[in-house]
Amino acid sequence: MSDLNTLIAPLFVPANRPERFVKAAASEADAVIIDLEDAVPVDAKDAARAALREAALAKPLIVRINAVGTAWHVPDCAALTTLPVAAIMLPKAERIADLDHIRRIAPVVALIETAQGVAAAREIARSGLAARLAFGSIDYAVDIGCDHTHAALAAARTELVLASRLGGLPAPLDGVTAAFDAPATLAEDVEMARSLGFGGKLLIHPAQAKVTLEGFRPSAEAIAWARRVLDTGDGATKIDGMMIDEPVRARARNILKRAG
Repeated sequence: MSDLNTLIAPLFVPANRPERFVKAAASEADAVIIDLEDAVPVDAKDAARAALREAALAKPLIVRINAVGTAWHVPDCAALTTLPVAAIMLPKAERIADLDHIRRIAPVVALIETAQGVAAAREIARSGLAARLAFGSIDYAVDIGCDHTHAALAAARTELVLASRLGGLPAPLDGVTAAFDAPATLAEDVEMARSLGFGGKLLIHPAQAKVTLEGFRPSAEAIAWARRVLDTGDGATKIDGMMIDEPVRARARNILKRAG
């Protein structure tokens, strides 16, 4: 579970492209998500499921299955009962009942990507059935009919961060940046997610890993600041004109914890 708790940059790879599995694991991403859902055409679902047998990777393996109620959900779950996966990602997670049978196979990453899912996020996080929440921002924007912008999605993102905290879960994973060849856009998305309290981001291309990891890990300057703060001991004091007290020290401890 410690690997799942601390993941920052897990990378999606289509399950019907097994030749990409090893390449994904060799990237800077810290986990591989083999996708049986959106990335796989309907007529390739069975072959994609069979290809999971080739997924012996050196990094944590997560499998995104098809949603509850689809024709492929039960076969997906059955296929994973004999595979050593770090977690199963459930798309369109909306109800505790949908997580229960999956949790018997492996830890569950609940992918919240509908209005109903956001409304149920606190209940899901508190249920003890989800190991971590993730945000499917593109599907969520479609579901509620909003633009896929930082401003339009801020409320949903904040709700997932709050739900995770209330449920004692690790900080959630933010959704993908579809523009995989635009590092500036990715860096902006990473900084926005980090500032809201997310702990990582879902990736769709190996080139996104470096920017994402660097964006979520504290900078050398932040680490140095945190150490200076903690070196002040306790009680109220100041550094560079800034008041230092226990809440500021708690922030400093969090920075050093994120830095490992």
